[in-house]
Amino acid sequence: MGQPLELDGSYGEGGGQILRTALTAAALTGRSLEIHSIRAGRPKPGLAAQHLTAVRAAGALCQAVIEGDSLGSQRLRFAPQAPVRPGNYRFDVAAAREGGSAGAASLVLQTVVLPLALADGTSDVTVRGGTHMAWSPSFDYLSEVWGAVLARLGFAIGFELHAFGWYPVGQGEIRATIAGAAPGRRRLHPVDLLEPGPLVRVTGRALAANLPAHISQRMADRARALLTEQGVESHIRPERVRAACPGAGIFLTAEYANLRCGFSALGAVGKPAEAVAEEAAQAVLRHRASGAALDLHLGDQLLLPLALTEGPSRFTVEQVTLHLETNAWVIESFELARIRIETEASGIGRVTVSPVGTARGPALRPLTETYRGPQSGLRNG
Repeated sequence: MGQPLELDGSYGEGGGQILRTALTAAALTGRSLEIHSIRAGRPKPGLAAQHLTAVRAAGALCQAVIEGDSLGSQRLRFAPQAPVRPGNYRFDVAAAREGGSAGAASLVLQTVVLPLALADGTSDVTVRGGTHMAWSPSFDYLSEVWGAVLARLGFAIGFELHAFGWYPVGQGEIRATIAGAAPGRRRLHPVDLLEPGPLVRVTGRALAANLPAHISQRMADRARALLTEQGVESHIRPERVRAACPGAGIFLTAEYANLRCGFSALGAVGKPAEAVAEEAAQAVLRHRASGAALDLHLGDQLLLPLALTEGPSRFTVEQVTLHLETNAWVIESFELARIRIETEASGIGRVTVSPVGTARGPALRPLTETYRGPQSGLRNG
C-alpha cells in the first residue's frame, strides 16, 4: 500500500474547507488521506459537528476506514476501501454531538454530491441541520447559484428544502437528488466565465421564521428600494415561515446574462430588518461594479467541479480570497488540476483551471471491488 497523501490543515485559511475538499477528492480518487492540524485557524480547532458529519458521510460513500473521527480531533486518517456507491443516504448533523447542533447541512451536501454524480446510478441524499446559516451557503445559494452552474457543466443535481433550520437549533432538512453517471458516460464541459454580461434582474426572498410578518416585508421593501435607486429590476418576495427556532435573513440571486450570483445577509438580535436588507443589496451592487463574473464565494466553490471537466476553464471572481487559494492548493495536492490565480490591476481575480489528463483525469480511475488503497502517494507536509 502506498503512503497516504498528507495535508496540513493549518495551511492558508486553516478552516473546514480543506477537510471537505480533501474528503471529496479522496472519495473520487480512492487515495488514502491524512490531515493534521485540522481547523487550526479557528477559535475552536478540530472537528465540530458539521465536519464530523461530513467525514462520516464521505466515508459511507466509499466504505472508508477512518481514524480520528471524534469531536475536537485535529488529526484524521481516511482510507477509501471501495468505489463510491450510489444509493439513498441520510445524515443528521445533530447526531454528531450530544445536545444537537445547527451545523450547516449545505456543507455536508457539498462534500458528497460530486462523488455521487460520478457514480453509476441515481442517489438521494437527505441532510438535517442548519439550512440558512452564517459562514456557509444557504439552501437558496445551493439551489439557485451553485446548482445552476453545476448543471451548466453537465452535472444533474436537484435540491429540495423540506424544513428550515436556523441557528442555534437547526433541525432543517435539505434533500439532493443526484443522477450519477459512470466514467465515460457523462461529458463535463469546461466554461469561460470572464464577464458576467448585463445584470438582467435580481430575484430572491426575505425570510422571517417564527417572527412577525412585518420583518420579512421590511427587508424586502428596503432591498427593493436600494436596487431600484441604481436602476436594477428586482423581484423579492417576503415570506413568513416555520422553523424549530426564530431566524431571519434575505437571500438574493443576481441574474446576469452569462450566469447567476448569490448574496445574502442574516438577521440578529438588535439588528434592524432594514440593515439586513442593505447588507445584501450593497453586496449585489459591489459585485456589479467590480465587473467580475463570479461572486465572492462562487470562485472557491467552483474549483473542484471544474477540475473534473474535459478541458481548461477560465473565470473572473470579485476578489481572490484565502479560501480560493487554499482550495486550489488542496486540489493541486491531489493532482486533479493545475490552477493559476492572478489578481488584475482592477483588484478582481482571474483563474484558470486545467484538469490533469482526460475528462476525469488519470487520478479519477475507476476502482474495482478489490481496491484496498493507492499504489503511490504524494506527500505534502
